Amino acid sequence: MNKRVAFYTLGCKLNYSETSTIGRQFQDAGFSTVEFTDKADVYVINTCSVTENADKKCRKVVKEALKYSPNAYIAIVGCYAQLKPKEISEIEGVDVVLGAAEKFQLLEHIQDLTKKPKAEIFNKPIEETNEFVASYSFGDRTRTFLKVQDGCDYSCTFCTIPLARGESRSDTIENIVKQAREIANSGIKEIVLTGVNIGDFGIRNGKREDKFIDLVKALDEVEGIDRIRISSIEPNLLSSEIIEFVAQSKRFVPHFHMPLQSGSNKILSLMRRRYKRELYIERVQEIKRIMPDCCIGVDVIVGFPGEMRDDFLDTYNFLNELNISYLHVFTYSERENTPAAEMDGSVPGSQRADRSKMLHILSDKKRRAFYETQIGKTGEVLFEGDLKEGFMHGFSKNYVKVKAQYDPLLVNEIKTVKFEYVLPDGEMHGEEVTEVLTH
Repeated sequence: MNKRVAFYTLGCKLNYSETSTIGRQFQDAGFSTVEFTDKADVYVINTCSVTENADKKCRKVVKEALKYSPNAYIAIVGCYAQLKPKEISEIEGVDVVLGAAEKFQLLEHIQDLTKKPKAEIFNKPIEETNEFVASYSFGDRTRTFLKVQDGCDYSCTFCTIPLARGESRSDTIENIVKQAREIANSGIKEIVLTGVNIGDFGIRNGKREDKFIDLVKALDEVEGIDRIRISSIEPNLLSSEIIEFVAQSKRFVPHFHMPLQSGSNKILSLMRRRYKRELYIERVQEIKRIMPDCCIGVDVIVGFPGEMRDDFLDTYNFLNELNISYLHVFTYSERENTPAAEMDGSVPGSQRADRSKMLHILSDKKRRAFYETQIGKTGEVLFEGDLKEGFMHGFSKNYVKVKAQYDPLLVNEIKTVKFEYVLPDGEMHGEEVTEVLTH
């Protein structure tokens, strides 16, 4: 019998790559992948637990799945499943919960699709999770997320990821290059390298075998891929060697996403981050000196315990003066079994919300200012297949989002575009060098 499976992914790019790998396992076993609303026989929900909101989202997705298919078999995997398996097993309708070490063996644990009176739990202690499982996303015709590293050896006081994913570990360069070639053969134009802490790439069996720069140099030689983008890299791991190589690379694009988390050295210390703001400034200045048009994205957390108003203003002013392009703003939420959850100086929710709003406004300002520096210049734009109200979008190498009237012939095509002006919605209007893209 041809059974139907649907997937839903919460969280990061890494989760998306792993969901795709699990999806290919189901297809190999004879399942048909269908849309979430298409009354699937099995729903696989890949969870995140970075914030409290992600936990609530899991419950909602389970409820929605059962609304479309009341007798469906519900499997929960991912970070939330590793951290709180018992809590998930008590959600009505859940049949099986698999932790970090077990999620890629999901099919082995599904003997039949009969609904269970009580959810089964397969969840080893995170200390026993030390295998690296290769993954990359598939389904988007334009780009793929390629997992190169998993786990984290850092001990940031706010973070549950080491508890959910285990110690840092990586694939071999040889295997990653092989996967990149497979991706190239599928016609995808862009690879986004993903992991928990990809700058720490190179650890296998507890020993450092390679460095991230070694992987970067090897991937730069893979034929058939037009672009490679680094999803996120810690400022203390983004070396001058990496910056200089990307600047003259054939495939790596001028776009870095560097987590900052706070512009206050006091808060960085409380967070146990491995750098001070002075290092962050040095990295930004070095990138912009070598690559003036490079896009730099920043992660920042507001409302961390002990963050007084002056500490927040320190962060705000630091970011306002920094030559960056956009922000990803996270509102701090207490997570069980993290040192930060026990710290004094909890920030009221209303203040967290106000600070988040201020930084979101600053992010819009920064993005528009960066886009305006690109007006009159040209960029190679890779157009995507999304269609919204008659328009499609594409991204330049340095992550300028360009809006164009939908044309199916443009999907997954790279066009040289002259950046003309920033639209009221914050996106760029561009004109193709050979023909006009109307808006």
